[in-house]
Amino acid sequence: MILTKIKAFFNRWKQAKRYNWKKYDYSILIIVTLLSIISSYVLSIIGASSFKRQFIAISLTVVIMVVVSLIDYHTMCSYVPILYVIGTISVFCTKFTPLGSNSGTDSYRWLDFKILMFQPSEVVKIIIILTLATFFAHYKDDLQSFKIFFMACGLALLPTLFILVQSDLSSSVVIVMVFVIMLMSSGIGRKIIAPIAAVLIPIAGFLIWYVQQPNQKLLHGYQLSRITGWLNPESAALSVMYQQNNSVLSIASGKLYGKMLIEGSSGARNYTAVDVIESDFIWTPISEEFGFIGCLAILSLLSVIIIKSFIAAKRAKDYQGMMIALGIGSMFCFQVFFNIGVATSLLPNTGLPLPFLSNGISSLISSSMAVGILINIGIQPNRGGVGSFVETLDQETNY
Repeated sequence: MILTKIKAFFNRWKQAKRYNWKKYDYSILIIVTLLSIISSYVLSIIGASSFKRQFIAISLTVVIMVVVSLIDYHTMCSYVPILYVIGTISVFCTKFTPLGSNSGTDSYRWLDFKILMFQPSEVVKIIIILTLATFFAHYKDDLQSFKIFFMACGLALLPTLFILVQSDLSSSVVIVMVFVIMLMSSGIGRKIIAPIAAVLIPIAGFLIWYVQQPNQKLLHGYQLSRITGWLNPESAALSVMYQQNNSVLSIASGKLYGKMLIEGSSGARNYTAVDVIESDFIWTPISEEFGFIGCLAILSLLSVIIIKSFIAAKRAKDYQGMMIALGIGSMFCFQVFFNIGVATSLLPNTGLPLPFLSNGISSLISSSMAVGILINIGIQPNRGGVGSFVETLDQETNY
């Protein structure tokens, strides 16, 4: 037993020595740490978290990123069947077992382990990305098939269906959008995409019309009221749009420099009239405290993470790494867009955390794992003496 463990240790050490450590992306670690510090400050001034808890959260973020960055993503993908089953069962349990909890809301998104509440849909997003990347890599020479297309849809939509019935519409939409991006980038080809799009686009148009009808059965009443209220904000100003309207007023009151710089910790804050400012509406106190310039700086940090994700996809040493990085970049992009879009009333009200800024251990773990995987993709050694996988694809007529 001891000899086996020693052998396994040296095998992992040999694997680590193969990494290209010169390409280890320390800058993304610094950016994530900065975002976590900003989050800690905002959460402390709004009274959502103590300094001690946030210090633990920042430490956990760094540890997860570093540890995951040292694990070969090919090794992670070899456990995809197990991870996929565990992830699917976990999102199933939130709604259909006693472990599920709604945490005082209308949605059963959490598993209650007594000592902590965990939202499995956040980690399932990463599992789905790894699963799809592994699936497309396995069938990359046989993508021109409707069978492969429908198999990929089944893999993505089964856990997504359980997330949808929780009901977590926002996370479901993010997963579907990430799936579409990965599918379009997989090399599956227009012969498959074109007829499918020709069928799905009219269906999507019909569903958009249908959910606005009085007797529709697809959305819960509160979900429909949020959509109709967003479409007719004047008539719902004192009901479903009250939170978003107050959020917009709070953001506007931050002006150019923010109240933190002008007024310090004293003075009234408009975000006190907004609910869930520690998570779904974290952009509201950020905007009021840091102002327009501060928001631009924070958006720039988030944008760097997203851009680095797509750069990692372009420079990936193999197809699988490219697809994983592409999925992670898409996930971050859509989550940032949806969260800030809701806070600024550009989108209907829906609950979705802002990566590295919103309070919540589940989102923190998921985002940290994603960044760790990105770093690992970047430090992979050259395989077969070739450059990036995208450069190799440029020479292939099949893609």
